[in-house]
Amino acid sequence: MSELTTVHVQLSERSYAIEIGSGNLARTGQTVAALGDFTHAVVITDTNVEPLHATACAERLAETISDVDLLIVEAGENSKSVEMADRLWQELLRLGADRKTLVVAAGGGVVGDLAGFVAATFARGLPFVQIPTTLLAQVDSSVGGKTGVNLPGAKNMVGVFWQPLGVVIDTEVLETLPPREYRAGLAEVVKYGVILDAEFFAYLESQQDALNRRQPDVLRYVIARCCRLKADVVENDERETTGLRAVLNYGHTFGHAIEAETGYGHFLHGEAVSIGMICASRLAERLGRIDRELTQRQHDLLQALGLPVAVPDMDREVLLAAMRRDKKVAHGRLRFVLPSRLGHVELVGGVSEDDVRAVMSPPKVKAGL
Repeated sequence: MSELTTVHVQLSERSYAIEIGSGNLARTGQTVAALGDFTHAVVITDTNVEPLHATACAERLAETISDVDLLIVEAGENSKSVEMADRLWQELLRLGADRKTLVVAAGGGVVGDLAGFVAATFARGLPFVQIPTTLLAQVDSSVGGKTGVNLPGAKNMVGVFWQPLGVVIDTEVLETLPPREYRAGLAEVVKYGVILDAEFFAYLESQQDALNRRQPDVLRYVIARCCRLKADVVENDERETTGLRAVLNYGHTFGHAIEAETGYGHFLHGEAVSIGMICASRLAERLGRIDRELTQRQHDLLQALGLPVAVPDMDREVLLAAMRRDKKVAHGRLRFVLPSRLGHVELVGGVSEDDVRAVMSPPKVKAGL
């Protein structure tokens, strides 16, 4: 096992550590034992992760916890639903779960959001631990305490803030991640560079080949840097009340609309966010906030990492209608997270719908934008 890197999220009594290493999943039992005195744990996972990592995780937990149960949901975004949450609530009831039961989310963003939401709401709150097994979950969704499920027409519309007791990230699990899932995670990595760290963005540009090869030392640095950047934001705006945390939604207004209106699962979340970031950058260009070079750099990096950058061929009015249901809408007006320079974005209101339509159908030019 490699040396561990620890990122601390400072939230007073809700503070916790993100443990990042290679091979550290094998010591999950000891890690969790240090977080509290538990006699019952429920591991929630999906059909993809169960044979790869979740069963082994449950076995490691059984070394320090006497009673361990494993609940498996169908893999995919469709499981992040009120109906699936209800099934899991009923299972927890059947298993005799109480406030001393630990919920362990072992999987990607869908499992983490769903399991966290179930933990937050059952018995008015059960402790839980995140064990993210996808790159997207490791750099983004497992950190910060956002949990929730989708409604048919709106992603993440039902949820609650519920911080984990800890996050265990093992980079070795990424070796089993399908190429498409891995690339989807890289979209969120690129996002952090655009919104918070210009130097980090330049580092990603210089490490395109290493990222495509999943080079372990580069991945470990990238994951730790993303976790630190997100932790900094969460520490200053845990419940998204000041507007600071909204910066993490760069590309998501467009992306969530694409996900919802193409049917959850047609585009992976990271793929939709990749397209959404280009749309948001074009919108910033159109409003005179940035020059074209910044959009081009994002376009080139995302494309080099194998991510989509073009809005799918579908009715723009349908996408616009979905955006009107976005959680950032205020007083019925669309608001977008837009860059003003590399490494800095702002929440911008009063954007005209004509401008939004225009950036979803950009003119074809030589550079490919």
